[in-house]
Amino acid sequence: MTKPIQPSQTNAYYVQAIVSFGIALTAMTIAVVYLPAAGWVRAFLALGLIYLVTSTITLSKVVRDRQELAVVATRVDQARLDKLLTEHDPFRVD
Repeated sequence: MTKPIQPSQTNAYYVQAIVSFGIALTAMTIAVVYLPAAGWVRAFLALGLIYLVTSTITLSKVVRDRQELAVVATRVDQARLDKLLTEHDPFRVD
């Protein structure tokens, strides 16, 4: 049996994701701070920005957990099938 290929990410991809997130968050924070509007409007937009960031992090964790659960379930099913196949003897007479 061949092992399934596990997806992997490089360090460059990891760094790129972190840098991209940092730049986007910094740009939006600067835009909200220097927005020519009343203080309550900037505060409302800042609150929306914080909510968006936290919900994005939560969503990414949920997607990751669901993917890991699917991989674990697949491994368990594969282990059960392997056990059944190794225990099965087509030439055995009962």
